[in-house]
Amino acid sequence: MHFRKYIIILGCCLMATVTMAQRKELSQARTYIKSGKDFDKAEKLMTGLLEKDESNRTNEKIYLTWFQAVTKQYEAANEKLYLKQKYDTAAFFNLARRLYSIAETLDTLDAMPDEKGRVKLRYRKDHSELLDQLRPNLYFGGTYYLRRDDYPKAYDFFETYLQASDKPLFMDYDYRMTDARFAEAAYWAEYAGYKMQDASRTLRYFDVAVQDTAKARYAMQYACEAYRWQENEEDYVKMLQRGFATYPGFSYFFPRLVDHYQAKQQPDSALYYANLALKTNPNNELFLLAKSVALLNLERYDECIQVSEQLISRNDTLAEAYFSIATAKLNQILDLDKRSKGKENRSKIRQLYMEARPYMEAYRKLAPDEKRKWAPALYRIYLNLNMGKQFEEIDRVMRKL
Repeated sequence: MHFRKYIIILGCCLMATVTMAQRKELSQARTYIKSGKDFDKAEKLMTGLLEKDESNRTNEKIYLTWFQAVTKQYEAANEKLYLKQKYDTAAFFNLARRLYSIAETLDTLDAMPDEKGRVKLRYRKDHSELLDQLRPNLYFGGTYYLRRDDYPKAYDFFETYLQASDKPLFMDYDYRMTDARFAEAAYWAEYAGYKMQDASRTLRYFDVAVQDTAKARYAMQYACEAYRWQENEEDYVKMLQRGFATYPGFSYFFPRLVDHYQAKQQPDSALYYANLALKTNPNNELFLLAKSVALLNLERYDECIQVSEQLISRNDTLAEAYFSIATAKLNQILDLDKRSKGKENRSKIRQLYMEARPYMEAYRKLAPDEKRKWAPALYRIYLNLNMGKQFEEIDRVMRKL
């Protein structure tokens, strides 16, 4: 019994000691603040109290004193910048962000009901008004770090800027509706997440970022990349479709959408999107090329040749157009071979080999590194046309593959 009494007394003594130390440091911090200098020392005392004892994290006085110390540092820095005196710009922006963090925590404590269930908000109005005035510095802090390629810090600033819209502290400010920079800040947050190759951060504010109409196409592009990193094929394709539907001429969406369907052996879908794209720009070479490849894969050889010839007439340096024509003709030969072995097809087959030859040779010239594509085809052409010299040369190439 006596031992238990001793423990209780010891515990009370320790609590009293902690309280006395806490009061002493609070008092010292307030003295620093009143003196008009050493505001950073006042802040250090408060962060020290929070680190020493977790129970201090529910003490409003500590957070209030900390907020006052940082406010004074911010005001001093702001004055220096106004007077064009030397000051650490990064430190200035970090003070603004720190004020938000402290005020939001203090507001949470301030909103806790007392023993009678009552809530008396003593700080919200003043703090929200102050923070609303300096809120632009969160945005500019984000752009400051973007310019220095410090994407994690940039993201943190933009996130603090955006999340304020959901904080009770700012319930009187409808930032989503009234802030002209809101969507742009979301876009830059998405961009920072993309530069970090962090899929979660890239996608977190996409729905807001895409509302920035000047940058919406890029917002969709970054979202596509994020889904690709996640190996989320379904959402990746949906975003490609959405991006193409909205911006059919943008260089990112269409080729990846068509490549996806070609890789999935769905040339009918590739052709569908190629035709949609051509409705927006009938002379676009990329769209025409995609259509020719889709037609080739669909075994619609005459149409493939027609589209590819159209391409070559516009641009005679497009290697794939030559390859498509040559391949279409070689495939037509295979079809003839399957249907009949009769003499009546021999002249037609020879004619097709002769027609395929210049196109495949042109492809070789334009794409010399694509040996695995042109070498087997030319081997077959030269063999069937009895072109000994050319056949020997291509045979040597084939042996090295």
